[in-house]
Amino acid sequence: MGESQTVVVTGASRGIGLSFCQQCLERGMKVYAICRTPTDALKALDVEVIDQCDVANEAAIKVLQARLEGINVDLLINNAGILRNEMLGDIDYDSIRAQFEVNTLGPLRVTEALLPNLSSGSKVALITSRMGSIADNTSGGRYGYRMSKVALNIAGVSLACDLQQKEIAVGIYHPGLVGTDMIGGHGDITPDEAAQRLLQRIDELTLENSGVFRHSNGETLPW
Repeated sequence: MGESQTVVVTGASRGIGLSFCQQCLERGMKVYAICRTPTDALKALDVEVIDQCDVANEAAIKVLQARLEGINVDLLINNAGILRNEMLGDIDYDSIRAQFEVNTLGPLRVTEALLPNLSSGSKVALITSRMGSIADNTSGGRYGYRMSKVALNIAGVSLACDLQQKEIAVGIYHPGLVGTDMIGGHGDITPDEAAQRLLQRIDELTLENSGVFRHSNGETLPW
């Protein structure tokens, strides 16, 4: 990725999103950091912060669209997500709806809104989870998160098909078990390591492997 490239990162205030911003800066990219509330760590970076932007809020996405009007986006990283827990017998359906709004409709809403900013050679990355793999689900539970992520995965495949003719590739990525606030800080890899590996996968993304579900370690994951 060259110096003139522009990246948009959602969920940029902390965790993997913040690491994406830091590492894209190190690559010489122009970074637009999308978040609800910027952290001090994000404010300290030389990035363009667009805050008050909840990916589940249509009005906020219209503001984002206006802020980025006329700017060519080389890489869109749909990273924003929420994780809640539901147990059978005590399911909070509002919680499930909230996860669908952020984890599934959010990335689709952002990608559609920024279609005018994407051109031949642009890439779209969806940060999903292997918890959205049907074949890999051997432990149950987490209804909202699992359902929202498997729905995001199929949306990613549709985006890959629909954007193929525009020569825009779509990557569908599981970051690994990352030690972020979202899972209480316990993970196998750090957010920085996850972002580094994911950027390597994005570097490898082409129209030929668009729409493939991949682990950040390079493994292809089962649907």
